[in-house]
Amino acid sequence: MIERIVYREAMPRDAADQAEVFHHAVMQGAAGYYTLAQREAWVVALPRDAEAWAARQVLYPTLVAVCDGRCVGFCELDPDAGRIETLYVWPSLAKRGVGSRLLEHAEGEMRQRGVTCMRIEASLVLADALMRRDWAHQGEDWVARGGEHLPRVRLSKSL
Repeated sequence: MIERIVYREAMPRDAADQAEVFHHAVMQGAAGYYTLAQREAWVVALPRDAEAWAARQVLYPTLVAVCDGRCVGFCELDPDAGRIETLYVWPSLAKRGVGSRLLEHAEGEMRQRGVTCMRIEASLVLADALMRRDWAHQGEDWVARGGEHLPRVRLSKSL
């Protein structure tokens, strides 16, 4: 775990960094799990601009990991559906506890909102790590993006 990271609610000023975290997490971080064509289709599904990510902050309560004033990871919540919408971490910080801490904060937020079971459609990058952390496997899934099929795993966790 990196000590100088602060976890907090997202602010509009984080949106441009979120766009970059998303882009690099998919293009670099998911390289060992998805083909280049799949990753390219994945990244174009969400614009690489601050306005789009600021708009998403209004739709989904968003938690961010901030290091030296920059967003290096984020987690979007859909409390009404009891879902984690997204979870992305800057690739060079992967497997260093940033995503785990974001999920811990997400669990607390969901509990406060009365959610008793949290769900996620996890990428192949994330699925195994979540299953090692008591998330239950609920089946295989896939999503179509730009003519590509991206496999993912449905998981749930009781809170």
